[in-house]
Amino acid sequence: MEQPVDVLAFGRSGVDVYPQQVGVGLEDVTSFGKYLGGSAANVAVAAARLGHSVALVTGVGDDPFGRFVRRALRDLGVDDRLVVVDPEHPTPVTFCEIFPPDDFPLYFYRRPTAPDLQVRPEDLDLDAVRSARLFWATVTGLSEEPSRSAHHAAWEARGHRQHTVLDLDYRPMFWSSREEATEQVRAALPHVTVAVGNREECEVAVGETDPDRAAEALLDAGVELAVVKQGPKGVLGRTRTERVVVPPTPVDVVNGLGAGDAFGGSLCHGLLTGLPLEQTLRNANAAGAIVASRLECSTAMPTAAEVEAHVAAHAAATTDLEGTRV
Repeated sequence: MEQPVDVLAFGRSGVDVYPQQVGVGLEDVTSFGKYLGGSAANVAVAAARLGHSVALVTGVGDDPFGRFVRRALRDLGVDDRLVVVDPEHPTPVTFCEIFPPDDFPLYFYRRPTAPDLQVRPEDLDLDAVRSARLFWATVTGLSEEPSRSAHHAAWEARGHRQHTVLDLDYRPMFWSSREEATEQVRAALPHVTVAVGNREECEVAVGETDPDRAAEALLDAGVELAVVKQGPKGVLGRTRTERVVVPPTPVDVVNGLGAGDAFGGSLCHGLLTGLPLEQTLRNANAAGAIVASRLECSTAMPTAAEVEAHVAAHAAATTDLEGTRV
């Protein structure tokens, strides 16, 4: 990478195969759409849609789906030069079922492993890692070697630089046990400055489901900003000097998958542009709500204008639920 990027994400990529029929099991679906997928890839696209220069470190197979992933990244504004092509393992495919408003089963085809988990420390451009204004990684990348060592090599290169973010993104199917995930997350937390996850993910990370206790434990583990998603109760943001609670914005849910990644891309935007924490979280909630109202994930990521319009449209309904600081 010749020039530093605003956001460098590291993690999952693949192909999402989504049914075109809503409320129908896969056994009865008759047509599908093919989209770029994977949490880190989606966050990268979300940040790019908000106007940032973005690159992705991931792995794909030497196959047609791998070529699709790289082309889709470029088409959606993400630099693919750090994508590693794995000649041995196929590009993963993920299927889902869509049962609004809150049931979206996922079926991952990533066995015996996936190319993004085979990225080695020597595959990294450590200068790009050091110079990125924000480095985003996910807990899934810690579930297997050599990806685990590559993540630690990246964090060592950054040296706890500001805006080193860990998405607590815990998915049980990628781990041999919950205890192993807890061990690896706790080893990672001292290396990052921001941690973001929902209550279940916080329980895996620090043994707490209460949002404030979870945030406090994350801060004690070494992060500077803890973001705890509380579902219908909104989102909590905590630093050592500030506490912000922001309610969700209402939306008719079509597909809840990808909403968290839209939240993540918008969180990156807020951190990079220096927005106040409350506004950052309001925007992130809005970005997630917008994507939840759409069928796709990566191609559904909103622009800054769409996020601003959504926040403005729902401001009147939330005037009595302003974020609080202590």
